[in-house]
Amino acid sequence: MPTRNDIRNVAIVAHVDHGKTTLVDAMLRQAGAFAAHQQVDERVMDSGDLEREKGITILAKNTAVQYHPKDGGAPVTINIIDTPGHADFGGEVERGLSMVDAVVLLVDASEGPLPQTRFVLRKALAAKLPVILCINKVDRPDARIAEVVDETYELFMDLDATEDQIEFPIVYACARDGRASLERPANGAVPDSPDLEPFFRTLLETVPAPTYEEGAPLQAHVTNLDASNFLGRIALCRVHQGTIRKGQQVAWCRHDGTIERVKITELLMTEALDRKPAEQAGPGDIIAIAGIPDIMIGDTLADPDDPRPLPLITVDEPAISMTIGTNTSPLVGRGKRGTKVTARLVKDRLDKELVGNVSMRVLPTDRPDAWEVQGRGELALAILVEQMRREDYELTVGKPQVVTREIDGKVHEPVERLTVDAPEEYLGAITQLLAVRKGRMETMTNHGTGWIRMEFLVPSRGLIGFRTEFLTETRGTGIAHHVFEGYEPWFGELRTRPSGSLVADRAGAVTGFAMINLQERGTLFVEPATEVYEGMIVGENSRADDMDVNITKEKKLTNMRSSTADETEKIIPPRKLSLEQALEFCREDECVEVTPDTVRIRKVVLNAAERARKRSRATKG
Repeated sequence: MPTRNDIRNVAIVAHVDHGKTTLVDAMLRQAGAFAAHQQVDERVMDSGDLEREKGITILAKNTAVQYHPKDGGAPVTINIIDTPGHADFGGEVERGLSMVDAVVLLVDASEGPLPQTRFVLRKALAAKLPVILCINKVDRPDARIAEVVDETYELFMDLDATEDQIEFPIVYACARDGRASLERPANGAVPDSPDLEPFFRTLLETVPAPTYEEGAPLQAHVTNLDASNFLGRIALCRVHQGTIRKGQQVAWCRHDGTIERVKITELLMTEALDRKPAEQAGPGDIIAIAGIPDIMIGDTLADPDDPRPLPLITVDEPAISMTIGTNTSPLVGRGKRGTKVTARLVKDRLDKELVGNVSMRVLPTDRPDAWEVQGRGELALAILVEQMRREDYELTVGKPQVVTREIDGKVHEPVERLTVDAPEEYLGAITQLLAVRKGRMETMTNHGTGWIRMEFLVPSRGLIGFRTEFLTETRGTGIAHHVFEGYEPWFGELRTRPSGSLVADRAGAVTGFAMINLQERGTLFVEPATEVYEGMIVGENSRADDMDVNITKEKKLTNMRSSTADETEKIIPPRKLSLEQALEFCREDECVEVTPDTVRIRKVVLNAAERARKRSRATKG
């Protein structure tokens, strides 16, 4: 089959924080994508506010570099897809892989392959894509390059890679300094090459050029969506066959099977970080087109005289769900910025999310102002809530639950593979923490450095709220990562939070006097003068049951002078919970009130008497 030797399409996949986005930065710089005087931020591909704050890639993005071989060969356009490393954003990874012909697997020279490395590699091998292994951060003082290469070979064999897939080239890199080498450096040493030339050369030799059939009708697959204030909805496509031109009439093959004739009003191609207008594109090109307002991911643009739809993009089933609805607390609409409070606005925003997020689902509930949102993991759903919060929505968010399925007449629940790296003195504490959550240890490795690595299989619901306790037990030193493994029979009841809640029994403003009396009962979440309402959770009880408290109680003033009047008592600073921590803290009968100004935890039933009646009915039943 004829090939296009002037193009290479490659995705960079890795575990979170192994240096994908930093490597893309270095490739852009060395390919001359930026002018000499241009001021460029670090991790330039992480363009979203949340991506910069959290230091992770959330959305798959594409860029293109013009590589000029040093031997004087013709320039080659390398289209690069920067994918997320977190399994919660697996839908983005799968869409990214559908656009490319090979992957670069990036592995940290010290940490080695981790759960998300397994996840992204499994997807690449299933798509039968050739792999280039890049060992990054070889200059780390704790680098163990030879062992990491061996561990990667073991991972390939564990994932049933074919003989051709195991014969991969290896590049050793320090992406931060923009250096790479084909020769293995000593542990902690920088690569001997001054630039990324060996890496670029390996890309050209390993990544196959796009192939096509002479005279075949047009086929372009929509793999992602974007939006522009001037052009409206933009569809990102990979052209598989034929040629597409600006102003051309094409057949739009929708995912529901219908076909409609549409006109391509704008055709754009990526150069570095910008999209530039183009007149036409051919097989292998990654393009952006405008002019079709309702186009969706997975649709095909085809020849109007011979429309041949491409297969739909399939992603893994959701594993975690949570209920998202309108804010029903007494303080709704009281904030400075919370302007979007109606059910219609919330539903429209959730429907809008479905357009660009193939791994998420929105299902109706028995309430007209709440919906069940299913996604890959807790983080993906928390990111959606955080984005809505920043867009001035007020929401009530329920505790994350697992999505079960019935297999052979029995209820099965999702199970995660958890990898823990921690100092060896915390072995007992970690094992005990996971035993309560029905986790079972698969392997344990001691590197001889004072650190151990353990692998567990844990039910997904056992990991809801795990991270905070884990960091407390390991004094902030432990590192934990998990990835979806499969489904196993229901594990039974889990009690993951041993403590109860301190619940406000009336509305009012928090007083310092009440806080001093209550702080010995547990940990408080509110400050003096904070407005509270009945049923709002103001702290964590040190005992297992809930306690209704009066946190608005004021000191009675008398005209008698106290002998202890000059003594002062200190208020312990309250614990401030982030959105993720609040979702982790929730129990089944609790939910999180999210507004642009604040995050509060509350009981689903606010009235104390009604809660007591519900409890008594449950115990009788």
